[in-house]
Amino acid sequence: MQKLISYPISFLYYLLFGTLLCFFHPIQWICFNWFGYKAHAKSVAVLNFFLVRNTHLLGTTYDFQNRDLLPNDVPIIIVANHQSLYDIPPIIWFMRKWHPKFVSKKELGRGIPSVSYNLRHGGSVLIDRKDSKQALTAIKEMGEYIEKHHRSTVIFPEGTRSKTGVPKKFSENGLKILCKYAPSAYIVPISISNSWKMVRFGQFPMGLGNRLTFTIQEPFPVKGMPFEEIMQRTENAVVSGIKN
Repeated sequence: MQKLISYPISFLYYLLFGTLLCFFHPIQWICFNWFGYKAHAKSVAVLNFFLVRNTHLLGTTYDFQNRDLLPNDVPIIIVANHQSLYDIPPIIWFMRKWHPKFVSKKELGRGIPSVSYNLRHGGSVLIDRKDSKQALTAIKEMGEYIEKHHRSTVIFPEGTRSKTGVPKKFSENGLKILCKYAPSAYIVPISISNSWKMVRFGQFPMGLGNRLTFTIQEPFPVKGMPFEEIMQRTENAVVSGIKN
């Protein structure tokens, strides 16, 4: 029954979603080219505010917990499980103060209004999953970027999205490089719950009436900790907080 009801609601949702992306694309261009990074970052934050609000049409609500734990004026490596593309707008909006950047696959860097432009010009990096040398170099540059500017990066160590909410085994390569090139960073584990239910039927129609929870776990510094301990502590913190 939910699937049947969702068809007309999902149509309206996608219509507004596409309109928002197209509307904000030239706004991003103007902000970036005429006014610089800060104006562009604000335009991206406002876009994601509306993308989050647009999901309310689907009955989606959000609970973004423990932002008071986040350190200020230090590089931050956000490590989260990955359930759907709907993990991303809430992180950008609710953590806008920390300027989150993403390690994304190169395919997202072309052809998507607003999204592709932001990935190419907003400080994120695009990696080729078939070219490990390029991917590792790009992640190294991201580590150096957040170390220099005291901003944050988001990495999903599962590599691919979990379609059932059950987390996959974390890969260590990307996180290891970020820790090496952002030695003053803090790790911020985030447990994402119920995002996968947004696409339980696939991309169309959408799942209805979901409460997405983002739980920030206790941050800790990279400095002075062996990477094996960093990896284990991070994965345990993320996985233990997932509620499906």
